[in-house]
Amino acid sequence: MAKRKLVLHFPEESIEKPITYHLVKDYDLIPNILRAHIDENEGTLVMDLKGSAEQIEKGIAFLKEHNVRIQEAVKDITIDRDLCVDCGACTGVCRPEALTIGPEDWKLNFDNDKCIFCELCINTCPVRAIKLLF
Repeated sequence: MAKRKLVLHFPEESIEKPITYHLVKDYDLIPNILRAHIDENEGTLVMDLKGSAEQIEKGIAFLKEHNVRIQEAVKDITIDRDLCVDCGACTGVCRPEALTIGPEDWKLNFDNDKCIFCELCINTCPVRAIKLLF
């Protein structure tokens, strides 16, 4: 099973359409919405899309037909280990628990697969050891 992390930008005319429903029903895909922002003018979703590589491509083609702009979630959070003091301040704002403190060694651990790129950790880090890469 393939998995792709995507950022979807929905135009105003697509906000109220059941697009994620069709990804599941028509393309046998499993969307996992990591982050969403929707208002009256546009919508943005960060999601993992799981399924066969072929079905993911078909699902992406379907999204494009509905004027949904698609970006690979190529952002990445990185931690400068030379700057990090393992204080754990970032773990307090990390809702998906991508950042944790190891119970044995008290070192900061980062699980990129859990990260939803909310960027709260970046502003919380007192020594600016956490950065966003594009």
